[in-house]
Amino acid sequence: MADPLTYLTFDEFIRHWAADRPEKCALTEEDRRWTYRELEERTAKVAAMLVNLGLKKGDRIAWIGKNSDLYFTLFYGAARIGIVTVPVGWRLAPAEWAFIVNDTKAKALFTGPGFEAAGAALHSEIPLVEHLIDAAMARSMIATTPRTDAECDDFEAAGPDDAVLQLYTSGTTGNPKGAVLSNRNLFALRQNNSEPKLAYTQWDDDEVTLIAMPCAHIGGTGLGIMAMATGLPGHILAEFTPDGFFDAVEQSGVTRLFIVPAALQMLINHPRCATVDFGQLKYILYGAAPIPLELLRQCINMFGTQFIQVYGMTETTGTITMLPPEDHDPAGNERMRSAGKPLPGVELKIADINGNSLPPGEVGELLTRSSNNMIGYWNLPDATANTMDTDGWIRTGDAGYLDTDGYLFIHDRVKDMIISGGENIYPAEVESAIYGHPDIMEVAVVGVPDDKWGEAVKAFCVPKAGHQIDTESVILWAREKIAGFKVPKTVDVIDSLPRNASGKILRKDLRAPFWEGRDRQVN
Repeated sequence: MADPLTYLTFDEFIRHWAADRPEKCALTEEDRRWTYRELEERTAKVAAMLVNLGLKKGDRIAWIGKNSDLYFTLFYGAARIGIVTVPVGWRLAPAEWAFIVNDTKAKALFTGPGFEAAGAALHSEIPLVEHLIDAAMARSMIATTPRTDAECDDFEAAGPDDAVLQLYTSGTTGNPKGAVLSNRNLFALRQNNSEPKLAYTQWDDDEVTLIAMPCAHIGGTGLGIMAMATGLPGHILAEFTPDGFFDAVEQSGVTRLFIVPAALQMLINHPRCATVDFGQLKYILYGAAPIPLELLRQCINMFGTQFIQVYGMTETTGTITMLPPEDHDPAGNERMRSAGKPLPGVELKIADINGNSLPPGEVGELLTRSSNNMIGYWNLPDATANTMDTDGWIRTGDAGYLDTDGYLFIHDRVKDMIISGGENIYPAEVESAIYGHPDIMEVAVVGVPDDKWGEAVKAFCVPKAGHQIDTESVILWAREKIAGFKVPKTVDVIDSLPRNASGKILRKDLRAPFWEGRDRQVN
């Protein structure tokens, strides 16, 4: 039997584990448990089902719902034959759902448990969708579809460079962009990260991965992929809650997970946390924001496990740098301000505005190149060209520097993106939602420090002549148009927005007073 480290496709992994460890648990959620033998059978049925619906390689299916064993079954089955799955954030507003589903040109939309009404409400807004399938219907179709239908017992498996996943990132111009990811993007880097000296890249046979972050993010779906690629169980929470996390640790044997610092803060402050036995936990991976030193101290004392910071983005299929446990010191050290060193197989460089490499210690834009880099943005060749050059280097939009030991330090963001609770928010889409308010002439949105969420969305509004702005009405106005996590937490009314000579709004001038006294402009 071949070494799984040589595999580059879902079909190879799923067939391998079904033969190698047929009765080993693959996925669990609530009281449902699926072995690798059952996962292989069910995903083959999904492949047959999708073919019977008229889909073929390169077509898209969309999912609106929370994390679910059904989602991962659909995703893995579609990926086996090169049909691309697009998980859509369940916290988005209906108008945002419709935009993404229409943008994908998805032929089938699956809705997760509890989202049946959402699918029905969208029906008239998504004319390209030929099949609207809720969770109960999908489970029934999988159960009753023979895997031999449409010659799917010997279906043509997708290749390493075929697209299998499309994740949407918030757009700087107000609309999100679909980052298209291939089998190779998802699996190739794993071959370089199996060095025996890196204990935390090795997996024991008794491990269980917790999948708790939203599946519409690489930090959610990516954990499911990680568990499947190692032939180990993935335990799914529909959404992250402290009690769900505690139950998973105590009852499901969770040994590692990915979480954002804001969620760690929620756990530490929960009254149940001090009574939970965390003895089985081996590693907590965290990212999307640095961890405050005091929070790290509290977490080490409480969980007694090892911490790993990971840095990456959707366009890099997640993690490209890692700060290992040995660099986490409860007393604090300089390296804990960093995002760690690049994973084997990842190239980093710091460049000036002309793309020239800068020496260690000099701040510029971070560029990266690896097998993780996306194929491109769906149907957006100009946006792809602006982000990824012909040599395969992706511009991350983050400003930082590399030290002489190769550690990456993020200094600021070249773009104006706000990260709040691990969610990426672009000012332009929030500003777009606020525009049209009857009392507002101009608006600018920035991120300000927030002890709980890392950053909070703040809006600066200029009133129309003769009008007064009720700040609460601005928040309510925005809430009708965008997801709750994007809505401004606070609104300031000012006479005019700061601009440069060409008329561009100077968001940095608006941000600056709130970040005074901090050694970097991210929280």
